[in-house]
Amino acid sequence: MIGGTLSVDPGRIARKGRGDARTAFARHVAIYLACTRFGVTFTEAGRIFGRDRTTAAYACRRIEEARDGVRTDRLVEQLDRAVSARIGPAAGRERAA
Repeated sequence: MIGGTLSVDPGRIARKGRGDARTAFARHVAIYLACTRFGVTFTEAGRIFGRDRTTAAYACRRIEEARDGVRTDRLVEQLDRAVSARIGPAAGRERAA
């Protein structure tokens, strides 16, 4: 879902290497949603996406900072709602501050 919304082949998100800027951004959003929506730890997110925990932490910080921009905030909120509609709200979920 995330890869398609951002015009990135979902298979490219977990490939080795950074990829182009669009792929890296899509991966960062996916990691951010995994952590905020599912409560996945940075270590688990790194494992899922073929990265280390520090890279997962960086991805979450980057997206959280980017959410100060209206466009990115709307995109992430739209994706979060789409995930929620498919899986239901996560119990005790809080948006990262």
